[in-house]
Amino acid sequence: MEYPKKEKYTFDDLAEIIKILRAPGGCPWDREQTHQSIRSNFIEETYEVIEAIDTDNTDLLKEELGDVLLQVALHSEMEREAQRFDINDVCDGICRKLIIRHPHVFGDKSAEDASQALSNWDAVKMKTKSQRTYSEAMQSVSRALPSLMRSEKIQKKAAKVGFDWESAQGAMTKLNEECNELDVAINLGNPENQMEEIGDVLFTVVNVARFLHIDSEHALYKACDKFIGRFTMLEALAEQRGINVTDATMEQLDSLWEEVKIIQKEKMEVNQDEKN
Repeated sequence: MEYPKKEKYTFDDLAEIIKILRAPGGCPWDREQTHQSIRSNFIEETYEVIEAIDTDNTDLLKEELGDVLLQVALHSEMEREAQRFDINDVCDGICRKLIIRHPHVFGDKSAEDASQALSNWDAVKMKTKSQRTYSEAMQSVSRALPSLMRSEKIQKKAAKVGFDWESAQGAMTKLNEECNELDVAINLGNPENQMEEIGDVLFTVVNVARFLHIDSEHALYKACDKFIGRFTMLEALAEQRGINVTDATMEQLDSLWEEVKIIQKEKMEVNQDEKN
């Protein structure tokens, strides 16, 4: 089978190609896929979009957005085959949601800034989802989200009714309290209590980050990269000095780690001087 050659393919072409791939005589792999079998693919493609954004790679972003769109088209085609809905119903649904949740654009509400626009969105969302209380709104936050992200969303909903600290310092005081409780749990040696207190510490760290307008998920992402970078330098230093990292003492490794931090700091200072 040949598909018409075009100078530029469109969204309609994508939907049609997916139909062909899933139809008898199409692709055996595509035909046997289900929502569950490609669930992880959707997650993977989404994170690859994030990587393209973080690296400011426009060409990669275009490609990865296409991969995400492919996942949307595949899931929609499966539902079309089951005669429940199709890709046009998906588009219809999001268009209606955008119109309804922007009353300051398509209705009689007003929004002078982004904060007011978000308040309008949240108010309409609660109404359309028949959420009478903020606890119901919290329960609606997807449990499939990364936990740091879910924590921030839940905290923001609590803040809307005034259940919040006045400043980051208040959240820091709570964090110190939670760290002390974790210390007690460690000393008592109760694994269940330790897990509970670790959760409280993490939840409160997200609270501090929220007050500082820091995305805790992204902050941890960058911390992971920083750790890998420093450990790579640590291994290089160890090799230069004939130290086997697997046999080294913690004191030796910690000394190398501190040296790496000094080297990185000096490089940052040099780069800053060059910029100035």
